[in-house]
Amino acid sequence: MNKFIDRDSEMEILQNEYDRNGSSLVILYGRRRVGKTTLISEFIKDKSALFFLVSEESEVQNRADFKNKAAEFIDNDLLRGASVQDWNIIFKAIMNTPFAKKPIIVIDEFQYLGKSNPAFPSVFQRIWEETLKDRSVMVILCGSLISMMESQTLAYNSPLYGRRTAQIRLKQIPFRYYKQFFPQKSERQLIELYSVTGGVPKYIEALAECDDIYTAIKKSVLNPMSYLYDEPHFLLQQEVSEIGSYFSVIRAIAAGNSKLSAIASLLEVKSTSLTKYLKTLIDLDILEREVPVTEDNPQKSKKGLYKIKDNYIRFWFAFVYPNMSFIESGHAEIAAGKIRDGLVSRQTAFVYEDICRERMWELNTSGAWPFLFSRVGRYWSGNTEIDIAAIDPDDANIILGECKYWNEPVGLNVLRDLEEKTKDVDWHRNTRKVWYVLFSVSGFTPELEELAAKREDILLVS
Repeated sequence: MNKFIDRDSEMEILQNEYDRNGSSLVILYGRRRVGKTTLISEFIKDKSALFFLVSEESEVQNRADFKNKAAEFIDNDLLRGASVQDWNIIFKAIMNTPFAKKPIIVIDEFQYLGKSNPAFPSVFQRIWEETLKDRSVMVILCGSLISMMESQTLAYNSPLYGRRTAQIRLKQIPFRYYKQFFPQKSERQLIELYSVTGGVPKYIEALAECDDIYTAIKKSVLNPMSYLYDEPHFLLQQEVSEIGSYFSVIRAIAAGNSKLSAIASLLEVKSTSLTKYLKTLIDLDILEREVPVTEDNPQKSKKGLYKIKDNYIRFWFAFVYPNMSFIESGHAEIAAGKIRDGLVSRQTAFVYEDICRERMWELNTSGAWPFLFSRVGRYWSGNTEIDIAAIDPDDANIILGECKYWNEPVGLNVLRDLEEKTKDVDWHRNTRKVWYVLFSVSGFTPELEELAAKREDILLVS
């Protein structure tokens, strides 16, 4: 998978920063394996750039390695042979070198410098103010530990606060780009692949070698020697200290406990004691809190439900973590059988709903309806659950929809059930205009297609 796909907006930001007069300081961060280094490599491939990867060694060792990289970059024998105890000397040597075009200095895994020396953000602030700020140079500080990058470079109390000229938090690749990666794969194959990899390029690369998702999982996930086997543990231990507590919270949600009270009850703790764990996991893009899209004040809504946002972590906690004893005792085929039996019903079908909600925004901007909705999500109340709900508060339009990841075409019964559920939706009940949308991975019956052709309020998407 040697393709560079998506990332157009991020490349545009980087190019704009490069084109500006004088200096620019870009903070680029995001979870591991999301493609930060690939993005930077693509951006700097035709430019004069120094790329330095910080190690978890001491600051002294990293300074020596940076000095050697800088000496090679500017071809300076004096710097090569020097013993340097001050980072600023190295940056001054770089900036005193004439360049044909603006130089770029990339410091990858920047957070490790602050980890080895908590005062390093102050050190770099001085370097920026004294040596870099008034020169023609672009600096990119990149990192994969989200909490540390935010505290060291973006937080109000950080010495670097207010110095950045741009920031990019790199996210996973949306599903709509998967077809560009794999034009030969069917829609169903792409959905299955996305339901496990969740748009993380490194995961896509690992699982895309096999046409069959189950073979790919057995080879790249259910192998204790694979990095994917214990990936969530590795990700979390880099970000948090009480990893056991965080694991317990995620596992409770993966088991189907989405209400705060249910999570607390299962863990036998007070609901208030879970606040910091849930907030941290949301900040890390692992969890999200959902409320019915019709709620006027989502932040204060008491209907909030927690779900695992990261597809791979959702998959891992549902299928890998509970079956580690089988895998490590040499019986991975038992875990593989459970995945084959439950992947579609417990994982892929729910991820398909996320894909459909993503598609709603494309339909919204392409004129699928004679209005533009401003919010899309789900709706639930009492015993009524609706996969898709989108609202246009200005003109009281509401779109309600269902997403069916079935092997058979969707028929009239699904529409009739949805129309019946509409009666339970208490939003602008007397003035609203209701529109319907049905998503199906296997198409629709002729009867439903015939009815949809006659009614302007029904949209079928397959």
